[in-house]
Amino acid sequence: MLSGMSLITMPLSITPFGTLPDGSAVDLYRVGTEVLQASFTNYGGRLVSLRAPDSAGVMEDVVLGYDSLELYLLDKTFSGAVVGRFGNRIAGGQFSLDGEDFQIPLNDNTNALHGGPVGFDQKLWHAEPIADGVAMTMVSEDGDQGFPGTLTLRVEYTLVGNALRIEYRATTDAATIVNVTNHAYFNLAGESSGTILEHTIELPAEYYTPVDEVLIPTGELAPVAGTPLDFRTATKIGERIEAPDAQLLRAGGYDHNWAMGRVGEVKLAARLCDPASGRVMTVETTEPGIQFYSGNFIDGSMPNRTGGIYMRRAGLCLETQHYPDTPNQPTFPTTTLRPGDTMRSTTIFTFTA
Repeated sequence: MLSGMSLITMPLSITPFGTLPDGSAVDLYRVGTEVLQASFTNYGGRLVSLRAPDSAGVMEDVVLGYDSLELYLLDKTFSGAVVGRFGNRIAGGQFSLDGEDFQIPLNDNTNALHGGPVGFDQKLWHAEPIADGVAMTMVSEDGDQGFPGTLTLRVEYTLVGNALRIEYRATTDAATIVNVTNHAYFNLAGESSGTILEHTIELPAEYYTPVDEVLIPTGELAPVAGTPLDFRTATKIGERIEAPDAQLLRAGGYDHNWAMGRVGEVKLAARLCDPASGRVMTVETTEPGIQFYSGNFIDGSMPNRTGGIYMRRAGLCLETQHYPDTPNQPTFPTTTLRPGDTMRSTTIFTFTA
């Protein structure tokens, strides 16, 4: 097990990564340990690459991404970005807070997805070195994409040993909603290796939030038992993904939220394994839910790092989060943030082989 090794963190390096159309400079930040190497960019607060060893010690990039800013400007899949102000979907882009109605621009058919057309994934963040990693900060002004209150969000990425840790902290000057997560696509066989259908996944949750025809939760917590969404025992992703099940047909595969437990308690949310390479990734989080998205809408239009393309289901997302459409679902754990309070969230990705 890698976790028993003596691991030394390598110094952070900063290099230019390109220039935005408005002339703003974008940088790339690299940090690593003896068994884990990552790079990040302040465009979208993104995880750009993450190299981890297989069972023979061979390092491979296990997240989908690009080697140039220009490709990130073309990307439509939120690759590696911090998404917000509200990650996932809001029905009709509408919600009410303290008796006032708000409208977020629609960018997912009849829904607002990941904060609207110009979400946090398209913002230039302020980055600064911290111990073992980099901190990204951004300020979302009152009215940004229709959301109330000026929100200040800080995301800390750190590598310690064989784990990538993400810490989220947010404050506001007026009541608002906030639900942020990282939208990295993982492929433990290597980012250019093909699909994730041979991976096995374990999601130790007894319930999930079923969705309607436009992928909005119905408001219920339904048992996974007896459905293709039962991953309480590690199961190959491709085994049931094409089952004639209404939930899978609506999403084109898996794109659902599993209910993981109490807010604020660190718990195991997922265990992903690639049998061929032996790589294993565990996900722990303080969030109450995790969205397993099997890359159903990756359309083959973007290049991978070896000259091929990212095909459908080339990667999967494990987005630790509050539940989708929470502002319109009173029984879901709240995403309301008020002045004087701090939103705190932690997610840890640990790699073994």
